[in-house]
Amino acid sequence: MEYRRFGNTIVARIDQGEDVLEKMKRIAMLEDVKLASVSALGTFSSMTVGIYDLEKRQFMGNDFEGMFEIVSFTGTINTMDGKYYSHIHAAAADAKGNVYGGHLSHGIIGATCEMVITVIDGVVDRVKDEETGLNVFNFKC
Repeated sequence: MEYRRFGNTIVARIDQGEDVLEKMKRIAMLEDVKLASVSALGTFSSMTVGIYDLEKRQFMGNDFEGMFEIVSFTGTINTMDGKYYSHIHAAAADAKGNVYGGHLSHGIIGATCEMVITVIDGVVDRVKDEETGLNVFNFKC
């Protein structure tokens, strides 16, 4: 992984075999990012994406192995209880054009990943919503 910061924009390259979520967190910690939007493109060699089952109050993930082209990677970096927190959704296509996506909980880079982190001046913490079980933005702090 390598990255460079230009004002409030961080441009990063995440390399083959690296964990995209781990490297994104490392950049955020090194650059003291408290609030940002994230986008990326590239490839996955493995990923876990899925949905949150509201009735069961748990994440239902699907694991994929092989080469997948990232067609969408978007989300946020912020904090929960003052500590790093991210929420990323991704969609990726296989060689036949079938696209799989949802909430990203695991992603290993297949060839390369180009990521842009746009830092937002401010802080938005999260709080657990008792009704849904989700960690939602908290604007009351």
